[in-house]
Formats: sequence, structure tokens, C-alpha cells
Amino acid sequence: QVQLVESGGGLVQPGGSLELACAASGSISRITFMRWFRQYPGKQRELVASISEYGGTGNGDSVTGRFTISRDNSKNTIYLQMNDLKPEDTAVYYCNAVQSLTNYWGQGTQVTVSS
Repeated sequence: QVQLVESGGGLVQPGGSLELACAASGSISRITFMRWFRQYPGKQRELVASISEYGGTGNGDSVTGRFTISRDNSKNTIYLQMNDLKPEDTAVYYCNAVQSLTNYWGQGTQVTVSS
């Protein structure tokens, strides 16, 4: 079992920045991917960014150039640095880990971009 705990959400003005963190614990060996998703009310979760066990990263088209995923292996934590935030980035952000084809999810953290 893998436990994921997100932190760092909140209210920010348009153009501002936030950094989300996701700490993994439990049986974390052989996690192949860690990802950030976001979910709008009434919509399915959409992939925001991913990072593989080898450090390869990828972003969704809507956040390329603004969001950056990274990780600190010593802390078993991944981060999502979000810059130039827009009102349309308002959503609940979820951390995800993939291990042996099983998906684990965090509880989610709200990000609200508003003036």
C-alpha cells in the first residue's frame, strides 16, 4: 500500500504562483510513475504532469511552460511548481502513484485562482 498526502493548495491571484507537494509513504518501492491530476466540478480528472522513476517528465498542453513537476527522492516527495496561474487552473489537484499497475491517490488539495 502507498499513502499519498498533498499540501500547498490555497487561494492565489491571477499571475501568481503556488507550489504543491505530495509526500509518499508505505510500500513505495517500484513506483513507476507519479503524477498530478486536476478535477473540475462535474468533470473527469485530467492529467497535469508526470514524472517517471527515471526522472523523465511530461506536462499537459494547457500547463506547458507554466507548471513544472519535480521530485526529492530523499524526502519521497514530488512537487508541482505552478507559475502564471490563471482562473481556469482553479480545481482540486490530486497526486497519483502507479505501482504494479495499481493506482494510488491522495485526498486532493484545492487551488483557487481569483482576484
